[in-house]
Amino acid sequence: MNIKFGILFSMLFITIGGVVNATDTENSILRFKSLLTEQDSTGNPPIFFKDGKGEVVSVNDLKGKVVFINFWAPWCPPCIEEMPGLNSLKNKFNGNEKIVFLMVDVDNNREKAQAFMDEHDLQLPVYTPHGEIPSLYLSRGIPTTIILDKKGEIVSRIEGGRDYTQPRFEKALKELINED
Repeated sequence: MNIKFGILFSMLFITIGGVVNATDTENSILRFKSLLTEQDSTGNPPIFFKDGKGEVVSVNDLKGKVVFINFWAPWCPPCIEEMPGLNSLKNKFNGNEKIVFLMVDVDNNREKAQAFMDEHDLQLPVYTPHGEIPSLYLSRGIPTTIILDKKGEIVSRIEGGRDYTQPRFEKALKELINED
């Protein structure tokens, strides 16, 4: 009987310890975010991309604009499937200076990614990571889309492929663009 109680108590202690550790992890994350907030008003870690001309773009430099970031790779079937819809969505905002689309090839192979875009007649701007991609932006798999509001705050994380021709995406982006 005492052995069963000891085992039950040990299991309960381990379970509670797991909860405490999870809470400690959450607190650590909150402390980490507060440190970032001191450096950056959005609380987001800095992230940089390189464009086709080799120029480095910081997301922080894009504040005042809605930023649509899609992490993808040319070998990824769900990424390939959503590209025509992304192209259509981006084309609806051509000439609009209040929104920026960044198609980020996670393989960091700009030439191969641009060849894919050219082969499929897509007018999407190809970027590559310039440095590490923080897990706040990309933590699981691709495709992953992150949308930042004009303040540079993440307002949406979309993991997995989507049909971006659905009117709700255009509507949501227009609402973000028109926010003060």
